[in-house]
Amino acid sequence: MSSRPGRAVRRALTAIVPITTLLTLAACGTDTTPAADSAKATAADSPGLTAARAMVEKYSQRPDKIPVTQAVGKKIPKGKKIDFILCGVQSCKDMADFFTAGAKELGWKVKQIATQGTPESVQAAYDQALRDDPDAVVSSGFPRAVYAKQLAKLKKAGIPVIQSNADDVLGNGISLLKSGPEEVGVQGEILASWVVSNSGAKADTVYFDLPAYTILKPVKDAFAAKYKEWCEGCALDTVDVPITSVGKDMPDRVVSYVRSHPKVTHIVFSLGLLNVGVPATLKTAGITGKHIAVNVGDPQNYQYVQSGLSDAAIALNLHETTWLQIDALARHFTGQSMAVDQKATLPSLLVTKDNLPSADGDFPLVEDYQAQFKALWGLS
Repeated sequence: MSSRPGRAVRRALTAIVPITTLLTLAACGTDTTPAADSAKATAADSPGLTAARAMVEKYSQRPDKIPVTQAVGKKIPKGKKIDFILCGVQSCKDMADFFTAGAKELGWKVKQIATQGTPESVQAAYDQALRDDPDAVVSSGFPRAVYAKQLAKLKKAGIPVIQSNADDVLGNGISLLKSGPEEVGVQGEILASWVVSNSGAKADTVYFDLPAYTILKPVKDAFAAKYKEWCEGCALDTVDVPITSVGKDMPDRVVSYVRSHPKVTHIVFSLGLLNVGVPATLKTAGITGKHIAVNVGDPQNYQYVQSGLSDAAIALNLHETTWLQIDALARHFTGQSMAVDQKATLPSLLVTKDNLPSADGDFPLVEDYQAQFKALWGLS
């Protein structure tokens, strides 16, 4: 298997982060928290290990239900026009395509507006949306500071704006926000549960993070909190990585760290793209026996899991997110509140070799999510 980043980096799920932070980030150094060098004294039947195993068991089960059960209950109008603003990476195009497919079921027309992820291109896309005068605008990954002027105009025009995977807050022009800061922390908890469970609460862990991606901070914080709670005495070191390392020297950074910290047992990445090329580079360096887990799975990382080069990944819910957005708009267009969708908890899945649905990265978490949503919309 090739260790070159290639398509995996192009497809990296950058939709979960504020894209524009990439543009202003200066190369940063490593910020580490000294790892504990104490013996791992946690008993095999400790409350922490028991809790971690329970969470692993819970999130290893593939979800079979969408997070909304309340039917729209009214005839959903056809002919609605939606502008979907892309973020500039493949994952956003995937989301736009999933959304377009769902909107077609309701007789809506979706216009996809491309950007390069730069502030200028994002603002131009929102300006285009204002000229289009659509019934709603959907986007992913952009902090409101980038398009604040356009957002104010859309709010004044009564056009709902739906966001996801953004470091933002609900309200003041944002009608629906999914996978925001208050929701993504569970990803860190799931990662911590896997590390603690896999190690029998005797881990020595390094966590590689991209601080530029501010939406990932709640993931890191939740990981650290649960890891320390469940794995008393276990070492944890956090290494901040500059965005300039992605697709370049990231594998070498990992090898260098592990060589200087040979007691490390587990390597965790806050974003799957950081792991691209790492397993092959570790093998070439003669480093074996390390366990790897990533947040935000992608095709390359699923292939690693399938072949045993990595151990675990958190799968994202892009299919379910986009159809939930459609559900929210269906309620809005029938004079109802979007609250049921805002309160809904999107599904999560901890993927290992034993339960990997597919190695191509395009699988939904809820296999028949389309049929379930269409039932809520009165289409079946």
